[in-house]
Amino acid sequence: MAKVITPRTVDYAEWYNDVVLRSGLAEYSAVRGCMIIKPLGYALWENMRAVLDQMFKETGHVNAYFPLFIPKSFLSREAQHVEGFAKECAVVTHHRLKLADDGSGVVVDPDAKLEEELIVRPTSETIIWHTYRDWIQSYRDLPLLINQWANVVRWELRTRPFLRTAEFLWQEGHTAHATRQEAIEEAERMLDVYARFAEEYMAMPVVRGIKTPSERFAGAEETYCIEALMQDGKALQAGTSHFLGQNFAKAFDVTFLDQNNQRQYVWATSWGVSTRLIGALVMTHSDDDGLVLPPRLAPVQVVIVTIPTVEEPQMSHARALAEQLQRAGLRVQVDTDPTKRAGFKFAEYELRGVPVRVAIGIRDIEAGTIEVARRDTKEKRSIPVSSAVEQIQQLLEEIQQNLLDRARRFVESNTHRVESFEEFERTIEECGGFVLAHWDGTAETEAHIKERTKATIRCIPLDSPSEPGRCIVTGKPSVRRVLFARAY
Repeated sequence: MAKVITPRTVDYAEWYNDVVLRSGLAEYSAVRGCMIIKPLGYALWENMRAVLDQMFKETGHVNAYFPLFIPKSFLSREAQHVEGFAKECAVVTHHRLKLADDGSGVVVDPDAKLEEELIVRPTSETIIWHTYRDWIQSYRDLPLLINQWANVVRWELRTRPFLRTAEFLWQEGHTAHATRQEAIEEAERMLDVYARFAEEYMAMPVVRGIKTPSERFAGAEETYCIEALMQDGKALQAGTSHFLGQNFAKAFDVTFLDQNNQRQYVWATSWGVSTRLIGALVMTHSDDDGLVLPPRLAPVQVVIVTIPTVEEPQMSHARALAEQLQRAGLRVQVDTDPTKRAGFKFAEYELRGVPVRVAIGIRDIEAGTIEVARRDTKEKRSIPVSSAVEQIQQLLEEIQQNLLDRARRFVESNTHRVESFEEFERTIEECGGFVLAHWDGTAETEAHIKERTKATIRCIPLDSPSEPGRCIVTGKPSVRRVLFARAY
């Protein structure tokens, strides 16, 4: 595996593509705008999915699956929703192919036109709420807490692996509640789940906040989000949770009899994260040598390399250590491939982001030690074999914490407070990062700032203190600062 990566300081976008492709996370496919997730990338997603799925179930949710195809008429029932996704929808119009008369291949059979076109799932609110109409009759059926793991299609013209592709994997939660307050609490609860996952497992600090009306999910009354800061100073929306009010319930006539035997519309939420999180992980931690993965999510936490590769007793020592580490619950790989030199292997595992590398040579065996290298800092040291399991476990936790601490320091040093539009423009252009500034609350000012600087309001931070000030554009009163950034 060639280890040629464009430095971040030379071309950040090219660096990102190099890391994704050369580390083996993904590759481009024959279908324009789509990607192939390779085994390393998919194993990483499986680890993410397993943790999130457990967190969802701990908060009372269960999994289900709904159709990939959505009747076009369903999307027409919620005007804001269809407007938000109309330009991204893939449409199925026919259900059969046939051989061309000239024998050149297959063509669409004109006699197989569907009576109603089907939309390839861009998100599932409409078909799920059509289903909920039959599932919900009484207050006893509430709350209904459903999650779906699925793929979706949004026809993107400009794509980048994991960050923006025509098809991607995700989970989408869709819940129904008896009261407005219960639904709001659900949306906030799931935002907290996402934030805890990002920080405790991805080692990625996030800002929790509320989107402005112009940035809300199509059809939502409120959109909560977590925003992360990438190493190039751009923000990435890493997860969203939406309070949908009664919009979808009214569009699909989903009602229930309350405890007073009165018929009411239910209150709704939806929430989701996607394989975009893999892109976030790459851009938060990785370096010019390749991937840097947090141990709690890394598909392989420890790799053991023998030197020389094919000689005993190194191989037996490596297997014995691997068994001990696996019994301790660690994900371990042993590499005794005789066709590659040790130095090449070390570089390869750095590229693939393995948190801890162990090297075992004949001198190590004679001394009763092993050489341990950590991916995050490149530090190496010898440790006794007798305490290897405990020390490697501790080292993995140290790496996990160090990645979070390092990312937090980066966010703190790249968060700026400005008082004027001139200062805002200069900061966005020269420094990037998060910018906290006063805004008068109008869509016109928000649009003006975006047009002038390409920076958007990422969120109104939930922990933003009351701080009277004046809008950096209009000078009108403002009660608190909001978070701006250029973003992916």
